[in-house]
Amino acid sequence: MKLPHTLVLGAILFGLFLAAALVSFLWTPFDVETLDIAAKLRPPGALHWFGTDHFGRDIFSMIMVGARTSIAVAVVAVGIGVALGVPLGLAAAARHGGVLDEVIMRGNDLVFAFPSLVIAILITAVFGPSALNAIIAIGIFNVPVFARIARSGALSLWTLDYVLAAQVAGKGKIRISFEHILPNIANLLIVQGTIQFSLGILAEAALSYVGLGAQPPTPSWGRMLADSQTMISFAPHLALFPGFAIVLTVLGLNLMGDGLRDILDPRIRRRVRSRPERSPE
Repeated sequence: MKLPHTLVLGAILFGLFLAAALVSFLWTPFDVETLDIAAKLRPPGALHWFGTDHFGRDIFSMIMVGARTSIAVAVVAVGIGVALGVPLGLAAAARHGGVLDEVIMRGNDLVFAFPSLVIAILITAVFGPSALNAIIAIGIFNVPVFARIARSGALSLWTLDYVLAAQVAGKGKIRISFEHILPNIANLLIVQGTIQFSLGILAEAALSYVGLGAQPPTPSWGRMLADSQTMISFAPHLALFPGFAIVLTVLGLNLMGDGLRDILDPRIRRRVRSRPERSPE
């Protein structure tokens, strides 16, 4: 099967930053915690490929470590959303129209009423700003997203013959949800996971930008943008490179999501197969 171009391009873009994040555990061109005031605000060159910041730190090295921070926060936050949201969505679908369904969905509506930034402000007001609190805030916001996706996908399957046959065979609703329903909505969850992953990176950058994410000396793309805003007129490289890192990573994940949807969605596959081929003139 030929892979969609969007999937390949997205995987390449995201793979570059994932590789940079993994390599940063073992090596970076310069130590991101070492200050070199004599080398501050140097433009991109042979020694410092992306230049240096106002403390003389190498921006390329900070981009590498910042990728590690952003990806780690997004992965854990999406993991929280999947681990809590999917079981809730399956339970709501299994008890469709009942009290449990109503409680779960109204709880989702309540969480949706508070954006992740507001939730982060509430959490950090109590526990203080940190990457962990950013993960919790983004993860809480992901829970109702996956709950709704799981519920809507499961509801469309509960009336199918093979699910009814499983009920006749004496299987309980919990067992049916995990043995028969979940595998058949995995494609929806995978595609939504890539979307929430990209949104998680954006949310982490936004929280770090306002000082609620990862704290110094840990590099973060959002805080690098915040630090650069007063110097952008004479040192634009301070904002350009972390900005491009955010844009390209999110773009790669969105392209991956589009490509996975083309592969996993049977309706799209059928349309592609039924499309008539043009005969050469």
